[in-house]
Amino acid sequence: MYFKSAAGRDAVHEQYRALLAEWPVSNEQHLVPTASGDTFVVSCGPVDAPPLVLLHGSASTSLDWVDDVSAWSAHYRVHAVDLLGDPGLSAQVRPELDSDDHAAWLDAVLEGLGIQDSVLMVGSSLGGWIATDYAIRRPHKVRKLALLSPSGIGRQKSLIYLPAIFLLPWGRWGVLQTMRLVAGPLPAKRRGDTGEFALLVHKHFQPRRVQLPIFTADQLSRLNLLVIVGGRDRMLDSQETARRLPKATVVLRDAGHVLPSQTDRVLSWLLKDR
Repeated sequence: MYFKSAAGRDAVHEQYRALLAEWPVSNEQHLVPTASGDTFVVSCGPVDAPPLVLLHGSASTSLDWVDDVSAWSAHYRVHAVDLLGDPGLSAQVRPELDSDDHAAWLDAVLEGLGIQDSVLMVGSSLGGWIATDYAIRRPHKVRKLALLSPSGIGRQKSLIYLPAIFLLPWGRWGVLQTMRLVAGPLPAKRRGDTGEFALLVHKHFQPRRVQLPIFTADQLSRLNLLVIVGGRDRMLDSQETARRLPKATVVLRDAGHVLPSQTDRVLSWLLKDR
C-alpha cells in the first residue's frame, strides 16, 4: 500500500467518493478486473460514440478531468481511468517500467470496457508517459494522442523534492509552497473542492520517486501527437520537449507543470480530421 496509513487511505477515499458523486455529467462508475488488479473507471457520454481514454498524473485521480468531461463527452464515450498504485480506487500496485506490464494492463481495461476499435487518448504527466508507452507498443490501438505536461519526452529534473523536507512539516501552507516549488506556478482554483482534495492526498499518500524512461525520436515519430507543456514547469524540461517535437508542441509560456484548462484546445485537435 502506498498510503502512509490505513486511516489516511480511508480519509482520502471517503472524500474522493463524495467528489465523484458530483461528476458534472451522467456517468457510470465501475471496477474493471485485470491481472494487475481491479481498475476503477468513470465512463460518460453516448455509448455508441468513439472511445476517448483519459489517464491522469501521478499522485492524482480521475478528478483531474472534471473540468473537461462535459465538453468531451458531448462527442465521445469518455473513460477516465484511475491509474494503478495511485490514490484513487484502483489496485495499490505499480507495474514495472520499461516492460509490457502497463500495456498489458491497458489491454485488459479496454477489453473489460468492451472496446474493440482503436481509441483516442489524453494523458497528463505520468498518465502521458503511460499513454505514449501504450501507443508505441500497441500502435494499432491508438489513433490520436494528446499529452499534457507528459513525462518521457523532455528531461525529468532532479533535486526538486528537496524543499519538501523543510516545508512539509508546516502544514497546509508548507504543502502549498512545496507544490509550487516542485511543479511551478499553479493555475486558478478549479471546480469544487478538488484543490482541498489534492492537499488531503499529499498529506496521506506517498507519490512515486522514479526517473521515467525517455522515448526515442524514432518511437515518437510514429505517433499522431498533440503535446502541451508549461514554460515554467519545474518538474520536466518543457523546452527540451518543444525542441524534440517542434511541430506537435504548444508551450504555455507562464504555466507550470499543472496546466490551466486545455479543454477546447484538446477537443478541437481531437475533432480535426475526424
